[in-house]
Order: sequence, then structure tokens, then C-alpha cells
Amino acid sequence: MSTPFNSLEPISIIIPFYNEEENVEAVLYEVHLTNPNAEIIAVNDGSSDNTEELIRKFDYVRLISFPKNLGQSAALYAGLLNASHNLCLLMDGDGQNDPADIPMLVDEAKNYDVVCGYRHQRQDSWQVKIASKIANKIRKLFTGDSVRDAGCTLKVIRKEYLSLLIPFNEMQCYMIAMLQHAGLSLGQFPVNHRPRRFGNSNYTILRRAWRGIWDLLAMTWLLRRQILWPQGYPYLKEKS
Repeated sequence: MSTPFNSLEPISIIIPFYNEEENVEAVLYEVHLTNPNAEIIAVNDGSSDNTEELIRKFDYVRLISFPKNLGQSAALYAGLLNASHNLCLLMDGDGQNDPADIPMLVDEAKNYDVVCGYRHQRQDSWQVKIASKIANKIRKLFTGDSVRDAGCTLKVIRKEYLSLLIPFNEMQCYMIAMLQHAGLSLGQFPVNHRPRRFGNSNYTILRRAWRGIWDLLAMTWLLRRQILWPQGYPYLKEKS
């Protein structure tokens, strides 16, 4: 059994769910068990099954519910906007991310502006693994970021940096690239990746590839044209 974790700095844990009725209860219970003092925000991304009803059973979970499916990026961004704490951890709702990795990532946030995990031993099909490796290499070539595994949702981001992000569909794959390009320091650490117990991924390889081409072109243009403010912030501080 995992040991409960108490962070000196309060944290908000943001978890998007889309048609995960078979996984949602186990995920929320395990996250609370290992992080009993954290704020847990569950975002129901327009699920058509019983996901929302099952989330409502947990009185210690804050629920944000979309009237229709808007995508993982919208769910994560809504969670960040509504987080009560500055320190925010993002994770998937399919049960493949291990809540036992949260204490390590949060602790490393003392040393970096942004912290993200990379899946050490991915529990996915060989087709998904190959597609992910190709996508990461192409993305790095165009954006110049150093993110090892952009598809890993486990990340620690401070809400104060939210203004550096531009929300769009599939933003989660370029979130760290935007923050790193703005001058923030990045820490990357191996995390556990578990096989999916129930249900299937909501995105196919072909769908991701087609969207990825357009996203990559748009993000490359944006990063090259982005205004880089002093000290990596999008505003000028008043002189004291």
C-alpha cells in the first residue's frame, strides 16, 4: 500500500475523465489515498456514460463538468483555471499514471519551474510506442524543446505561469514546449506507466497524426513569432 504524502506546499491535482466509468472510482480513491491533503479536481469531459455520476460519489473531489466533449486540453486548462492552489499536478484519468509518482514530482518542483514525467516502461502497443517516438523526434526538430515524452500527462505546473499557455485542441502535447520557450526551467523524471485495465483510448494513431501535422506547423510559427518578455514573463514589472 502506498504511503500517504503530505506536501509542505498545498497542491491541486487535476484529472480529466472522458467515458471512464470503469476506471474513475479506482483512480480517485488511489489519488486521495496517496495524497490525502491535496485538492482533487475531476473534469468530466462531456462523458456519455456514468462517469459524472460516479465522480459525484466522492465528497472530497471538486467536479467540473462539460456539457459536451471538448477534449483533454480543454479539460486540463479548465482544471488549471479553477485550481485553488498555485502548485498544480496534471494526470490522466485512465489509471495508467501511478499516483505513487506524485510525491517525487511535487518534491522536484522545488528545483524547477516546471516538472514533467516520462514513461520509463510504456505499457502500450508497439504501434503506439513507435508512433510516439517518431512524433517526439519530429516535434523536437521543429520546436527545439527538450521534452522527452510530450504525451505523458504527469506534469507539475504553477498556476502563475498559466498566462504563458495558449489554449487549443491538443495543447497538452506542446504545453511544456511553450513554457520552456518562455524561459522556464524544466525537470524531467522517469515515472511508472501501468497497463490500461478497462476501456480503450479515445484517440487513434491516424487521428493524432493528422491533427499533429497542423498543430506542429502552427506551433512552430507561433514559437518563432512569440514575444519573449524580460525574465520569461508576459508582462513588465514596475520598478520599485
